[in-house]
Order: sequence, then structure tokens, then C-alpha cells
Amino acid sequence: MADALLTLNAGSSSIKVALFDAADEARSDGRVLPAALWSGQADGLGAGLKARLRVRDAQGNTLHDAALDGARASHQGALAALLDWHARQGDGRRIAGVGHRIVHGGTDFVAPVRIDAQVLEALARLEPLAPLHQPHNLAGVRAATAAFEGVPQVACFDTAFHAVQPEVNRRFALPRALHDAGVRRYGFHGLSYESIVAQLAHVAPELAQRRVIVAHLGNGASMCGIAQGHSVATTMTFSPLDGLTMGTRCGHIDAAVVLYLMRSRGMSADQVETLLFRESGLLGMSGVSSDMRALEASAEPAAAEAIGHFVEQVVQHMGSLASALRGVDAIVFTGGIGENAAGLRERILEDCEWLGVNVDAAANRSGAQRLTTPESPVSAWVLRTDEEAVIAHHTAQVLLG
Repeated sequence: MADALLTLNAGSSSIKVALFDAADEARSDGRVLPAALWSGQADGLGAGLKARLRVRDAQGNTLHDAALDGARASHQGALAALLDWHARQGDGRRIAGVGHRIVHGGTDFVAPVRIDAQVLEALARLEPLAPLHQPHNLAGVRAATAAFEGVPQVACFDTAFHAVQPEVNRRFALPRALHDAGVRRYGFHGLSYESIVAQLAHVAPELAQRRVIVAHLGNGASMCGIAQGHSVATTMTFSPLDGLTMGTRCGHIDAAVVLYLMRSRGMSADQVETLLFRESGLLGMSGVSSDMRALEASAEPAAAEAIGHFVEQVVQHMGSLASALRGVDAIVFTGGIGENAAGLRERILEDCEWLGVNVDAAANRSGAQRLTTPESPVSAWVLRTDEEAVIAHHTAQVLLG
């Protein structure tokens, strides 16, 4: 009986599941990421959207497509639906391990690790640092543990990729004792950035060891300056709240705003958390939606203002990361918005002309991987992130390597 590895990736409004051949992963060196046998995704969870579950095979053919309503429109409900679908397939493959995306690893987890009760307890203590993600990540672990009794589970951390950053980029200007206690810049979306580094080595190998800014733009959004395949600086810091404007998250904000809200507006810590994580960002600015597609289709002036704010924040952070890298050789777009919103990419690249970007509008609109002219001093690309393949590779290395 062939062995397989299952990956679970629970985001703030989605859950992704994929199945990989364990033998392929055991042979992989991490520079070539094998394709999934099938992949499933539930979108629109907890966001006031129409939730739906889709499963596709390696060729992109639809194996399953169904609406999720009621309890199944939640994260745990969607996960149960995915696992139920898998159980009905009976393809003869034995699940040898389950790999999980865990958003926050804190100071203790800087590499993939096999999950036991002690690890799970330590990760649960980090939930206040990533309230939109960590509880869903750990719910996935518990659900998979129950569904696949005795099968080992592996945690793969979004923060781990950034653990090699220069110390100067990992500190806040706070007393040293707070830094030593864990109040520091962690960075997130590391599994996505790992995926792009691996892909770029094949798509544009001449850039693999140079200075690259990757823009992971989606409902959650961040950017990372990468040199020689390693993280140098990134926009998210202590939690996934900081940095860019996001779907429902405010991004960077003066800390004194929080003090004002609590002291002058009488808001509790829980109310402020809800405001900043769930009611702000594109949703709060537009009053229309957290979804970029809905904003682009809206005639509301506030929707256009929210999009303009998003673009401006990306452009400003582009300059900041170029400074951290002491220059830039390439820009890569990924994530749901980065991969699909051609008009938005064009606006961003046009505003980055000063960096040496000469956008090829026709290539960008046609779905080409390279978005700039051949003579552009700084090239720009769009690559589809594959966090699941990175999780599968790490899981294989922990369990089989």
C-alpha cells in the first residue's frame, strides 16, 4: 500500500488540504517541490461570503464542488467536510503523516517539529499573538489527530523562515528585557516565501541569489525582502496585524491609537482586538467588503479609496524593503490578490517605476509569469504560492528523513 502525506493549511478565511505521495517527498531536496495528487480548498469562511468547498486533481480537474452552509461554513465545519470527502474516496493510500501550517512559533519553534501534547500546549499559549489563525491551526491539528488515530502530526511554522533575519531587524526599540521575553519582530507567511524562493530558482535562476522583494497579497498580506534566499526584513512583526492594509486587519498603526481607544473611548482590550483584527482594513475603510474582487466591482467611492490605500501601502513598503536590501533586483507577486488582480499589479508596478521597474502591461494582463520588459533593470514576476508543497516537504523530512 502506497503511503501519502496530508497537509492542512487553515487561514483566516479559508482552509486548504492537499495529498502528496510520500515517496516523492522523501526524494525531494526542497529545491523542487512535487505536485499534490489532489488539493482541496474551502473559501469564504467566517467572512460573510458564500462558503464553498472545491477539490481538484493534479491536472486541475474538479473532483468535488459543493456549497458549505450552516455549521459547515465555519473553519471546523469545512475541515470536517474535507476529511469526510477524503474518507469516502478509498484510493488505497495510507496516510503516513499530516503536516500543518502553524502561523506562530514564538521564540521556541524555529524549525518544523513533530507534535505531541507538550508542543500543542506551547502553541496554544501563542494564540493571543495570532487570534485569527492560531486557534484554527490548532483546531486542524486536533481534528486530524482524531480522524487519523496514531498518525504522526508535524507543525510547520510561518515564523521560522524569518528567524535568520539580522538582529537589528528583529528588535523593537523597547527595553531589552521585553525583547528577551519574546516581544520582538517575528514575521509571517514564511511558508509562502519558502515556496517562492524554491520556484524562483527554476523560473529565473539568475535571481535566486540576488535581492528580491516578494509581495504576498491576499486577505492577509505581507511583503518580504529576501537576499540569497534568506529573509532580511518583512512587513509583519509581532503579530499578523502589522504592516500592510489587509482584508479586515488595519496593518501598521500608531500604538497611541490603541491607548486613545481604551482611555478616551472606553473600549476594552477585547473590543480593540475585534476592531483592529476583524473590522478594519479594506472592510472598515470601504464599508463594502473585505474581498478585493467585490471592491473592484463596486461603484462606491469608499471602495475605490480602500483600493487606493492598499496600493499606496504596498508601494511605500516596497521602498522600505528595497532600503533594507540596499537595492532590489526583482519583485514577485503571489497570494490570492497578487496572483489574480492584474490591474492592481499594474498600478503598483507603475508607481514603482522609480525603483527601475518598466512594466509590460500586455504581459501582465495576459497571465505571463514575467511582468516587465526585457530591458527593465528590475524585473517583476507573478508566481503561484504553494505552501502545501513546502509543508509536505518539511513533514517528510521530519518523519522520513
